[in-house]
Amino acid sequence: MTSPVEENERLRRENLRLAGERAVFIRYIREKVNELLVLLKCPTMNADNLGDIELIGYDPIGTIAVSFSRVLDNLKETNDRLVREISDRAQVEAALTESEDRLRDFIENAVELILSVSPDGRIEYANRAVLTTLSFAPGEVEGRSLYSIVTSGSERGCRKAIGHVTAGRKAGRIEVEFRDNRGSSVLAEGTATGRFEDDRCVSVRMILHDVTARKKYEEELQKAEKLESIGILAGGIAHDFNNLLTGILGNLSIARIRTTGAADVQQNLSKAEKACLRARDLTQQMLIFSKGGAPVRKATSIADILRESAEFSLRGSNVRCEFGLPDDLPPVDIDEGQIAQVLNNLIINADQAMPDGGTLRVEARTAEVGQGDPLPIRPGRYVRVTVSDTGIGIPEEALPRIFDPFYTTKEKGSGLGLTTAYSILRHHDGVITADSEPGKGTTFFLYLPVSKGAVPRHAKPAEESRKRRVLVMDDEEMVREVALDFLGHLGYEGEAVVSGEEAVVAYRGAREAGRPYSAVIMDLTIPGGMGGKEAVLRLRDLDPHVRAIVSSGYSNDPVMSDPEKFGFRGVIAKPYRMRELGEVIDQVLFDGGAGVRSGSA
Repeated sequence: MTSPVEENERLRRENLRLAGERAVFIRYIREKVNELLVLLKCPTMNADNLGDIELIGYDPIGTIAVSFSRVLDNLKETNDRLVREISDRAQVEAALTESEDRLRDFIENAVELILSVSPDGRIEYANRAVLTTLSFAPGEVEGRSLYSIVTSGSERGCRKAIGHVTAGRKAGRIEVEFRDNRGSSVLAEGTATGRFEDDRCVSVRMILHDVTARKKYEEELQKAEKLESIGILAGGIAHDFNNLLTGILGNLSIARIRTTGAADVQQNLSKAEKACLRARDLTQQMLIFSKGGAPVRKATSIADILRESAEFSLRGSNVRCEFGLPDDLPPVDIDEGQIAQVLNNLIINADQAMPDGGTLRVEARTAEVGQGDPLPIRPGRYVRVTVSDTGIGIPEEALPRIFDPFYTTKEKGSGLGLTTAYSILRHHDGVITADSEPGKGTTFFLYLPVSKGAVPRHAKPAEESRKRRVLVMDDEEMVREVALDFLGHLGYEGEAVVSGEEAVVAYRGAREAGRPYSAVIMDLTIPGGMGGKEAVLRLRDLDPHVRAIVSSGYSNDPVMSDPEKFGFRGVIAKPYRMRELGEVIDQVLFDGGAGVRSGSA
């Protein structure tokens, strides 16, 4: 029989053994539960969190099932969220793609010239407007240097603008002159901005607008303003000078008629008369700059004037002239004298540009000018006259200035010839332009409106109709005396008065006496008295069929260009010769004479 002490020792050892086995069992259970939890991917559950008693009574399968259900719920929730996010992302990506397509289409079809260039000037992108405007094919521009398609004068400005942008400064508005694929100039202006990454400019974006037509129109307006300022000076001089020339030229003509012998005297008189005619041409050029230089236009065959001008101006020259004038060329509304002056200037210039001989080509054809055409003329049907030479040409830097007043490249030139031509065409509702290549020649283009009427035909007056009475009204005594002398030699009976008031009294008296005047020649302006414009209205009250001719050395009044509108039948510009006066009177008396002119109004 064991003692109590021994029994207690035995029980103590048994308890230690059971405790050790229990610890091993608990450790085993924890490991297996954790393995199951890991296998089922339940990281939120852990057997180490359970006490020993809880672990022994713990139902791992049930707990794992509950946890697994929760995991499935979490997975479903996560999956639903991911589906929504994917759907939202797809919608965003679709919206971004649509936005990019719209932006790309907008840029590609914009009327502005849009380019992207690298900081060193290489073209990375050019929209359709760039290709169309500069006549390049798709893919032909990308990779090229921007400076290879701009003019030499514009390259410096482009480099400066791009340099400002790449340095982070604002370039502001820039102007670029491109040279298109055909060699023509295209002016554009706009803005340049940079695209930066990490404070470094990676590209320069340029948005430009084609301003070629606008710049050309502005240049035409500037030319017109220059001509207007000169006209103020020219008009004031021309009126008095032409009155003096009328007296001088008229007396020289009478002197030649009365001096039948003395060949040397006749020769001297002829030279003096030619000098007066040259002076008249000079005042005519001055008048062109003024409002009073408006042309007296009528339907005319331009082909005849082209041939006559070329043959006259090239007489004795070693230049050969070729014509390209179709038979069905329509008439044009022009002042014959003024257009002949333009053609003479152009042909003489061409002759001087070919000192060793060459070919002058004169052509004409119809041309339609549409809305939006860069030419500064109204849309419509025109006759385009082309005068081309094979001479030395005009330097590129001088070409934009050739129509400026007093600008010339000749040592002895006046600088008025082409300016006069420009002004004449402007007064004809037309335009003159030029194109030239140094060493190859120059071409001038004249646009003249096609006439809506037919070329008039004048009947030749009968000799027995010559003995008729003509009244002259002018405030200059010398002009009155010359006009009466001319009328006497032409076979008319002339009388003269000083003012419009006297003309009305004389005309009424002649009708009442049974000796009416067949025609009346009236000065347009009478200082301090009634001029022709008012007097003709008074005469029409007396006689609705009065045959009045307006005469003037200068006027800013439209009467000289449209006499019929104001009651006149004809126009004669001072100074005039006896032959010119006779032609106007004959046509007014025997052809009806609406709008008949002589000289250069």
